[in-house]
This record gives sequence, C-alpha cells and structure tokens, in this order.
Amino acid sequence: MSDRLDLTADTAFVLGKHVAAVDRALDRLSALQAVERLWDRDGSLWTSDPQAIADIERRLGWLDLPAEITSQRQSVERLAEEVRAAGCTQAVLLGMGGSSLGPEVLREILGVEPGHLDLRVIDTTDPAEIRHAAEAIDLVHTLFLVSSKSGTTAETLAQYQYFRSEMQRVVGHAWPQHFVAITDPGTPLADVATAHAFRALLYGKPDVGGRFSVLSAFGLLPAALLGVDLARLAASARGMAASTQPGAPLAHNTALRFGAAMGALAASRPMRRDKLTLLTSPRLTAFGAWAEQLVAESTGKNGTGIVPIDGEPQLNAQQYDADRLFVYLRLDNDNSAAPDALATQLVAAGQPLIYLRLRDVYGLGGEFFRWEYATAVAGQLLGVNPFDQPNVESAKKQARQALTAYEQTHRLAEESPCLENAEMSLSGPVSRPGEDVETYLRRVVDDAVQPGGYVAIMAYMERSCAACEHLAQVRAALAQRTGLATTLGFGPRFLHSTGQLHKGGPEGGLFLQITHDNDADVAIPDAPYTFGVLQRAQALGDLAALRLADRRVVRVHLKHTDLSGLDRLTAIWRPATAPNTPEGHNDA
Repeated sequence: MSDRLDLTADTAFVLGKHVAAVDRALDRLSALQAVERLWDRDGSLWTSDPQAIADIERRLGWLDLPAEITSQRQSVERLAEEVRAAGCTQAVLLGMGGSSLGPEVLREILGVEPGHLDLRVIDTTDPAEIRHAAEAIDLVHTLFLVSSKSGTTAETLAQYQYFRSEMQRVVGHAWPQHFVAITDPGTPLADVATAHAFRALLYGKPDVGGRFSVLSAFGLLPAALLGVDLARLAASARGMAASTQPGAPLAHNTALRFGAAMGALAASRPMRRDKLTLLTSPRLTAFGAWAEQLVAESTGKNGTGIVPIDGEPQLNAQQYDADRLFVYLRLDNDNSAAPDALATQLVAAGQPLIYLRLRDVYGLGGEFFRWEYATAVAGQLLGVNPFDQPNVESAKKQARQALTAYEQTHRLAEESPCLENAEMSLSGPVSRPGEDVETYLRRVVDDAVQPGGYVAIMAYMERSCAACEHLAQVRAALAQRTGLATTLGFGPRFLHSTGQLHKGGPEGGLFLQITHDNDADVAIPDAPYTFGVLQRAQALGDLAALRLADRRVVRVHLKHTDLSGLDRLTAIWRPATAPNTPEGHNDA
C-alpha cells in the first residue's frame, strides 16, 4: 500500500494514516478464515443467528456465476439470433433495481455491436417517462424483456400491462412473440409467461439476490442481444474470481483488500469515512448506479452502512470533508485527464483513495465480481448481513396502503403543506412564525449541517437529460452551501437501490423529496389507478417510511410541469459566498 498514486499500476491503495486500520481488518479476516468460509458458503461468517445463517447460505450462488457463464452462453446467444432473424432491432427491458441496473451498465459501457439490438431500460412509474418511451419505440420491431426475480415487482408488472396493451394494439394476437420473461422458477411472472406462450422464459438462480445477479440470465440475455462477447466477459469475471480463492496471495486478492478498506474506514473514528465516493473515466460513468445499489442495499442497515456517492458535482480537492473514501475506476485509452488530475490532487490533500484500473471495457466482468466480493467482506466487518434488505418493505407497505385507500376514495391522502406559495408547497418540520418558503428551505438545509452528514435528493419525476442537468445544479448548490456529501435518486427507481440505506443506514442524512404536477397522466390497463397515481403513492409511502424511521425529511412539491421550479431551488440554496475550505474538519 503506497502513499502516492501510480496510474500505471493495476490497483493502488493510497490510504495514508488509515493503513494500520486496514491491516488490522485484514488480520481479523485472516483469523476468521474469511476467504475459506466465504467460498465454503458458511453463513456464520456474518451472523450467529441460525435462521439468518440459513438465509445467507441460500444467497451465495453469485460466487458460481463467473464459471457458469460459458454454460449459459449458447442458449442466450441462440435466442438473440432468433430474435434478430424475426426482424427485431430494439429491446426494451422492463424492470427495477438489480434487474435493470446491470443491463443498463452493459448497454452504456459495452455499447451495441453492428447488426444487434439496441437496449432501452424502463425502470420508472413516471407517466411522462413512460409516455415518451412509448413514443420512441417502434413496437413492430421491438422485443420486451420483462425482468423480475420475484415475479411480483409492482412497477414491472404495471409496465408490462401497459406495453402488452400497446403491442396488442399494433400486432394483435402475435403480441406474445414480442415478450420474454426473466424470473426465478415458480413465480407469478413465470406463470404469466407460460400461460401466454411468451417467445421465451429464462430462469434466474434462486440462490442469487437481485443486486448480485448481473452475471446471471438477468444480465446475460441483454448482453447477448447487444452483441457483447460473452466469452471475453466470462474470462474477465473468472480471472477476478480466481484471485479471491483460498490460497491466492493477498497481493492478488484485491477484492478482499478493497472490502477490508471499505469496512475499516466506514467504522473509523472519530469520524466515519463512510461516504464511498466514486470517480470514473468518462466511459465508465454508468457503473456508478449499479455499484450504488450494491453497496447501499447490502450495507445500509442496523444503523450503520456505507453511503455510496455517485455522480457528485466535482469540488476542489481541499473542500472534501474527512468522511470520504474515494474509489477511482479508470479505463485505459479513455479521456481521463480530468479524473486523473482530481485523483492526484485528492491524494496530495491526504484523502484515502483506492485505484482500480480496467485495461479494456471487458474488464467490466471482473469488476462486477470484485465489487460484489468486496461488499460481502465489508458487510462482515460492519456486522451486517449483506444479503438481506429489511427496510425495503416499509415504503412498499405504505404505498400499498395509500393505493388501497385510493381505490376506495379515488384520492390520495396528501399531507397539508406547512408552507406554500405560487411556485411550491412544503411539508416537513413545522415552520417558524414569519417564515416564508425560501427562508424555511434555507433554514432546514443549514440546520442539517453536521460533521459526517449527507443530503439525499429524491426526485419523483422523469429521468430525462434536462431533469438530470437541472438537478445537478440543485445538487451542486447544496454541496457548496453545506459542505456535505450529496446523493441524487429518481423515484421510484432509487427505492430499489438506496432506499434501504435511507431507512436502515447511519443517521445524519437530510432527505429532500421533490414531487411535481404532471401535465398528462398515463393509464395502466386493468388497474384502478394510473401511473401518476402509482408514482405519487410511492412518494407518499417513502415519505411515511422515512418518518417512521425518524429521519429528517422535507417534501417540496413543485406546482409547475416544467423544470423552472428546480432552478428556483438552486437559487434558494446557492450560497451567498464561496464555501470555506473545511480545514477544521478534514483530518486527512
């Protein structure tokens, strides 16, 4: 472990004064025989509870996936060829969380080979996003992948109902030939696919959780449709898996060292370095959303966890607080001058940084496995079960209750705002006498500033390029005003990612929920509510679940259908003066 960053190395752990803590973590893992017990599928590595041990041991099949890609390759490539021969030129994946994030990374990083199908991922209930996707799809030449491990994911089933109806309208009785289901054996979705004679039904592995499933059928079929060279992807994953086996030298087991650093620094004192901040080469940007779910949902529980920071607007290296661990994922032959410079500056400023190098994009297969293994190791050090998600159900339960009430009353039980004006209404902590909307929002944000905290923006709106750009400005203003780490998620997509961390993870977060009026709703066939109602119910359910978890949360409802309200929020939160360098907090 060096005290400087060497960009020619394959990996580098530049940890400064934290080297001793990481070495102690590695010694602990060695004493526990963690590598041997992990590969032996020994659930007692993470817990002493008999039921939890049994549950964990039923969730370790991801260890086998690199070796199994070759055996699955022929069937998914044959199906991809059959679909191309039938005239399909585009695939649309309907899914959420682990079913959608991995395929999205494969599309964005590995791209589309000539003559193969492009892939679009729809993981939303936002009516504008659903409508715009439908307008852009050539249904006659499109294959839909309905992807859900449980086969009961509410968002995915609503998406399926809508696009099935659209396909029936265009091609009539031939619609099932435009659908493939990917699910676990025996699920309701498997029953639907069989009853309607879908073009194909592919099974996932019941012993692999959703966020660990990218190298299973959930990722391999989308990859085959894109024209990904599965042999190269498999070779990369197998090479990484081999480096983590019992008997492999510690210097080669970078996944173990990565996990040890993640866990040790997240538990460090006096301030936890639990904000795992990802830097990437430009072509690898999409990797962050997949890593975010893996780390957040696996570690964020029991009041502890690691907060992944993806896509954060860049600050000066001296402005980052002492709660960070940086990870730089770099791709050879990419335009990496800017992240190279920032990574070098961060090391010079004393920030701990882990450097992971990909020699080509097919290193992605190994990277998936490295992060999965490291996250399992970090969970052991933090004392959590990295394979469950105990707080995810809370928001779903609250949303179901809202929808049940809606079916009876045809209205959602919205909260009365504590403040409102012509542009927005607010609900959250009680406002003070004489406060207006702007003063209230500034105070709530300023009151949230405490060492080790973070601000989570939860936007229930269309994930469009324009919205991303406007929200990036909101995020930058909050980061500059508070000096805190920031996250951004689109609802309900983030509920299957960082939602677990929000309710079960460490305290100190300020949660800003942003909703807005819809200009046109979209009906869900055979459902008593629309996509707009479903999305609003999910927002209300998340709000209620956060409050039940005693989190600080404010809802901002924008009363316009355009993005002008986001510009107003940026103006409200933009600091009046340049932020101070946090020299008093940075103990690097």
